[in-house]
Amino acid sequence: MAAIPGGKTYHHGDLRNALIGAAVDLATEGGPERVVLREAARRVGVSPTAAYRHFEGRGALLAAVREHARQALADAMEDTAARPRADGSPLTAEARLAALCRGYVAFAVEQPGLYRSAFSAPRTEPGGRAGAGRLAGQAVEAAHAAGIAGVGAAALGAGPAPERDGADCGPAGAGVRAFGLLTDALAAVSAAARPPRASRPAAEVAAWSAVHGLSLLLLEGPLRRLPAQRRDDVVESTLAMVVSGTRAP
Repeated sequence: MAAIPGGKTYHHGDLRNALIGAAVDLATEGGPERVVLREAARRVGVSPTAAYRHFEGRGALLAAVREHARQALADAMEDTAARPRADGSPLTAEARLAALCRGYVAFAVEQPGLYRSAFSAPRTEPGGRAGAGRLAGQAVEAAHAAGIAGVGAAALGAGPAPERDGADCGPAGAGVRAFGLLTDALAAVSAAARPPRASRPAAEVAAWSAVHGLSLLLLEGPLRRLPAQRRDDVVESTLAMVVSGTRAP
């Protein structure tokens, strides 16, 4: 988003959205490290003081970017899964699961800045908490965002994680959506089996771990230099493993 010439001002609601748009552009260009409130203000042609009326600091702006990035990730997954087969027929349950996973990895590879921003966390919390308290808080937030009831959050003494209800509410709710797509797809695979079978315990976590781990390896790990064809082969092999795992007794 280009800076607005002439120091054009905004109404309050418009300015907040404009700042988020500028911050999303910054994240797209260079990941969460590039998201700076003063630079977002400069890009939309307002003073930092005006920006601080809508965001108390970088952490608040980054949280808005994180919500946008998580929504974009889920949208990319759904777009990939919505594509029909070459013959025009709808996808089977297993093919939809694979397509959702494929869309997840493709988003990470094509939008690395946004993908990294989707799972970023502020270095400090409001009030200056640090050390073990800060790390525990981030772990609780991650467990809640994943929507994994009884896993992680309860172990850290934060009580049960909130139930996933299909409504996205803030950054954590937006994080649930991508995980929820995988969860629903796995349930559909189990229901389509003959005879129908119950989903394996924590299968959704295993599937998410596979695609998230692969994405990080492709972005920042030893797989980042793979040629495109080899990378595609690795992705398809991983997706085949995820799907075949649903058939195990």
